Amino acid sequence: MTERTAVQNPILKYAQDLGWEIISRPDAEVKRGFDTSAVSIQDRACNASLFFHDILYQKARQFNPKLEDTKEELVRKLSILPNNIQGNRDFLAYLRGEKTFYSKAENREFNLILVDFHNPANNSYQVTEEYYYFNGHYGNRADIVFLINGIPVVVVECKNATLDEAIAIGIDQLRRYHKETPEMMIPHQMFTVTESLGFSYGVTWNMNKRSIFNWKQEQVGGLEDKVKTFFNKERILAYIKDYIIFAEKDEELNKYILCQHQTKAVELVIERAHHPKKHRGLVWHTQGSGKTFTMIKVAEMLFKAPESEKPTILMLIDRNELQDQLIRNLESIGIDHAEKATSIASLKRLLKSDYRGIIVSMIHKFHDMPANINLRKNIYVLVDEAHRTTQGDMGNYLLAAIPNATFIGFT
Repeated sequence: MTERTAVQNPILKYAQDLGWEIISRPDAEVKRGFDTSAVSIQDRACNASLFFHDILYQKARQFNPKLEDTKEELVRKLSILPNNIQGNRDFLAYLRGEKTFYSKAENREFNLILVDFHNPANNSYQVTEEYYYFNGHYGNRADIVFLINGIPVVVVECKNATLDEAIAIGIDQLRRYHKETPEMMIPHQMFTVTESLGFSYGVTWNMNKRSIFNWKQEQVGGLEDKVKTFFNKERILAYIKDYIIFAEKDEELNKYILCQHQTKAVELVIERAHHPKKHRGLVWHTQGSGKTFTMIKVAEMLFKAPESEKPTILMLIDRNELQDQLIRNLESIGIDHAEKATSIASLKRLLKSDYRGIIVSMIHKFHDMPANINLRKNIYVLVDEAHRTTQGDMGNYLLAAIPNATFIGFT
């Protein structure tokens, strides 16, 4: 069996079963503005867009009634980002509705909404194959591309299982796309590589082997289960909205994706934090499984959740050097409403003054903390290394000071 019949065609069928509309290659090329009169594929693709123009503009006008840009102006705005990881981060900000447009009629800025995360049924979900891009020097053709509202967001490389190291070959192809046609990879946020047996996934602009993972489907099975769990529309939206992280390390921008165990932990913690009766929880992680990003994402999502009602979130750690590191990690992903409790007195002041936001502190700063210093319920405490930091007097001071809080231990 060929790569197309064994892998590519089945993926398209399973995606269609999930509600993704299949757009044929010729139709996709028309939607992207290919020159159909040209003979060679390079000439047809020259000056073509990455996007399905009409659906992109239709949805943008639907979600942004005050948008005054023409279709050409909107497409150009999304096409002139830097051809590097910074441009990819900017594009994700567009997808998340964090960028703005100016309305002359209103004389003010509005957030530009390109994806409706609150009402997923309002979006257009399409998938196409043999997605070709030519930048004047190099041309590359992705096997399958998934698009939301005319915007390519996930690229798929399919390989024949008879090839030795098939997955590795597919990953090398994606590395080549980044090197030769970086423009093509600016809107894409995730990738998968499969030969029907294995199913690897990760984020674009991070092709490091340690950042590529195997997808574990919820039911034991083959390619169909993997495709139908990974490409579930709500799941793809959740990854784009919440579970892709850009963070700076040693003054270098890096991109990460939360793995399945991390996203599950985040969702369960959020659920427990808003539970009407249960106010305790424990998250068990193995070493090197991304506990820090799990905690950071929990803090961010709890802070933003309407159900939290302007909360206080305490992130408690047990080593001094981790405080500054955690603050830097929070800042690097755009969280600028975090306070560092520099002393017992400063922590007491923040809690007593009813500070709303994220507080980073060490557990020992609760020593001799007065009981009932803050009785609010929407205080959420995330305790790192909880198995050793909340034993004895420290745990007693913590529980007595904020008795109505929700306590989540990480161990």
